[in-house]
Amino acid sequence: MSKAEILAELPKLKAEERKQVFERLCELQEDDLLHGAGPSPEEMMVLDAALADFQRDGTPGTPWREALRRIRSSSRR
Repeated sequence: MSKAEILAELPKLKAEERKQVFERLCELQEDDLLHGAGPSPEEMMVLDAALADFQRDGTPGTPWREALRRIRSSSRR
């Protein structure tokens, strides 16, 4: 099946089926990243920009426990 055929069939899938396709694509993408494919040039630009912002700011960010606490408290409102 060609890429064009796959793309044409996607709108015909039910939401749960599209979710399964999406999850499988994410798994494949993660596998590519973990086994040497690395980020694309566009992704590298985004990562480099984020790193530069972090280095300029100099703050270490929020500890994950604090971030999780904030997320949980905001979802209860």
